[in-house]
Amino acid sequence: MRDQADTVLRVEGLRMRYGSNDVLHGTSFTAHRGEVLCLLGPNGAGKTTTIEILEGFRMRSAGEVSVLGTDPARGGEDWRARLGVVLQSWRDHGKWRVRELLDLLGSFYSPYSTARIRRPWDTDELIEAVGLTEHAGKKIRMLSGGQRRRLDVAIGIVGRPELLFLDEPTAGFDPQARRDFHELVHRLADDDTTILLTTHDLDEAEKLADRILILSGGHIVADGSPDQLSRQIAGEAEVRWTVDGQRFVHSTTEATKYVYELFKQHGEAVADLEVRRASLEETYLTLVRRAESGATLAGVR
Repeated sequence: MRDQADTVLRVEGLRMRYGSNDVLHGTSFTAHRGEVLCLLGPNGAGKTTTIEILEGFRMRSAGEVSVLGTDPARGGEDWRARLGVVLQSWRDHGKWRVRELLDLLGSFYSPYSTARIRRPWDTDELIEAVGLTEHAGKKIRMLSGGQRRRLDVAIGIVGRPELLFLDEPTAGFDPQARRDFHELVHRLADDDTTILLTTHDLDEAEKLADRILILSGGHIVADGSPDQLSRQIAGEAEVRWTVDGQRFVHSTTEATKYVYELFKQHGEAVADLEVRRASLEETYLTLVRRAESGATLAGVR
């Protein structure tokens, strides 16, 4: 059971209406210190609206929201200094050089650095963390798309935020850049940064998230770790193995217990063992289809 003091985000009965159209229908969830929470859902599910409300950029229609102990609708500059935001794209002056821009942005956070609010990153340390050391003196307009995205991430975390919003952060990354970014996310979480991530890359969500929320039709239709969603919603696992050259397949809801019994019976004769559970992609698509068909779904807790 987590201490309530560790609660960084608390959303209860969140509703959003545009004219006569309801986008969010009483959405509720929490996030805790150092947790990586991934918000998944099809286009139009309400993900962007939810995040903009949490960031204080959009007023909600109803419900209670607490972000770092503050209602975002009333958050001041000291509250905003504790947040980091990485949007899908930024617009700024292409003539700025990477180090110059990050130096400037870091200086904006210094007046808010108190016992409660962290000091901003050292610029060179930050540039190294996002893999831009060789490009620190370049003008922004000279960066490649992937390098530009690394800079976007640096801009979002320059103030060492307690809560970081990441919106499709690895769009345009090559495989190595994506891997480096994943390591950075884990490093931030280890430093007690709470991260709310949106992505269409389900493999990325599975690698990064402690918990996944699936939002469909303005409702949270599932809430749990990737493993919980796979086990409790997708159901059985498939165990495959070979004994004496013969291949076997067995479906079970208790894969660990079954594998134990298998080795107890056959010992070292067991070869080519595989345990396959439904992927996050399969689970996600199943849940969204059920939600769109009007089925009632119980969240995984």
